[in-house]
Amino acid sequence: MTRQFELETLKMRMNDADLQPLTLHQRIQRALRTLILDGALDPGVKLPATRALARSLGVSRDTVENAYVQLQRDEFIVRCGGSGSYVLETLGTELRGIAQGRRKLPSYSGAIDAAGAGLSQRGRMIFESGGVTDQQSIRAFATGLPETRNFPTGVWERLQRKALKDYRSHVLLHGDPQGAEPLRKAIATYLSLERGAKVSASQILVLSSTRQALFLCAQLLVDAGESILMENPGYLGAKRAFEAAEAKTVPVDVDAQGIRTDQLRADRSGANCVFVTPSHQYPTGAILSLERRLDLTHWAVENGGWIIEDDYDSEFHYEGLPTACVQGVDQHHRTIYLGTFSKTLYPGLRIGYMALPEELVSAFTYARSIMDGHTPQILQLTLARFMDEGHYTSHVRAMRKLYADRREVILDAIANHLDGIVTALRPAGGLQIPCFLASGWSELETIRRAATAGVLLPGLSRLYAGKEKQQGWLLGYASLTSHEIESAILSLSDSLRR
Repeated sequence: MTRQFELETLKMRMNDADLQPLTLHQRIQRALRTLILDGALDPGVKLPATRALARSLGVSRDTVENAYVQLQRDEFIVRCGGSGSYVLETLGTELRGIAQGRRKLPSYSGAIDAAGAGLSQRGRMIFESGGVTDQQSIRAFATGLPETRNFPTGVWERLQRKALKDYRSHVLLHGDPQGAEPLRKAIATYLSLERGAKVSASQILVLSSTRQALFLCAQLLVDAGESILMENPGYLGAKRAFEAAEAKTVPVDVDAQGIRTDQLRADRSGANCVFVTPSHQYPTGAILSLERRLDLTHWAVENGGWIIEDDYDSEFHYEGLPTACVQGVDQHHRTIYLGTFSKTLYPGLRIGYMALPEELVSAFTYARSIMDGHTPQILQLTLARFMDEGHYTSHVRAMRKLYADRREVILDAIANHLDGIVTALRPAGGLQIPCFLASGWSELETIRRAATAGVLLPGLSRLYAGKEKQQGWLLGYASLTSHEIESAILSLSDSLRR
């Protein structure tokens, strides 16, 4: 390509898809800047006069003038009165060398591609993990999605307007990193009444999500290279959060009674933290027995350790009364309780919380203040009123009944249409169904076939550590109507049996 100015090259760059949302003068400026950086225009090259270029492009002279002014401000061109506009001669040796092809940029090899170049060791590890993907639309059978189409938006909007009226400009300022006091009081009351917790408002830390809580736990309780014990199989989001903080995750097997505390006691990794989902183990649905709950708390006090209890969907228990949380039976105050409103209300709310032992509150609050400051005040104050006026418990009761009905629909549909392919467990609660593939069926192949039918099958094997991995799926159903569940199971059956 010639190093002189070419009108057609400029037009081509202006038509790049990423420039289309910009104004005309921005498109001209960005296109010229790209040509200079790419070496398509040499330092010292004279640019067309603004009037001539405007005529060639079919735009006003002011449009080109604005583009040139910005290029001059950014030091890409110099404008000489009576002489014209030129690509700056002194762009720098490095830039000119690269632009003219005299020096090549370094190449990177290995597992990381150019997008991860220049990262720290921790950064490369996070990049290579691929992060955690959240489903952003209702689709069969994405996990962790509640029913959002039945959310009482009218009530929520009314309460938000009232909060704005009562608090006025105060909600526009920075908030307390620990969380708005009205919401902390509402959460503490709810946990005490509904989950059997022993907690006060002063122990509550309001956050954006459970993942943020997990990341804080890894940062504050475990040094880089140290171990955290996790259920096997277990929650992938927790594993990613711990590994991002350079902690090592050590698997502890799960059976029908939850995490095996005998293996916990046999661990020799030196871990002082264990992550558990005792009320509804993720993904098996097992409920941790009372004997093991007590054994878990004894392990914590004997080892000077911490129990990280994720009570992610305990509100949705369909058979009998839900068991009390571990925090409520922990006489030694070694339990850090995590909760979220993403499952009970809607994922876009982005409000979670921790119930912390008193001695940890300040440290976790300081760490949170560094991470992202605080959760938006208007959302906290609206949610506090939503809870205080009884709308929260009313909504949870309605959703509990709805999800129980949908659980029956999906279990019947699996039995009727996927017999011989999978065996579905019947969890006592939760928003998803674990399904184990029959012998001869490949998890990867079933996922591939389902995708051709527009069905998402979250695989089970990725949730297991070690070589022994159970093949199967984890089917989320809570966000789907009965008709959508039936239709999706039929489509899945057809795609697998073809």
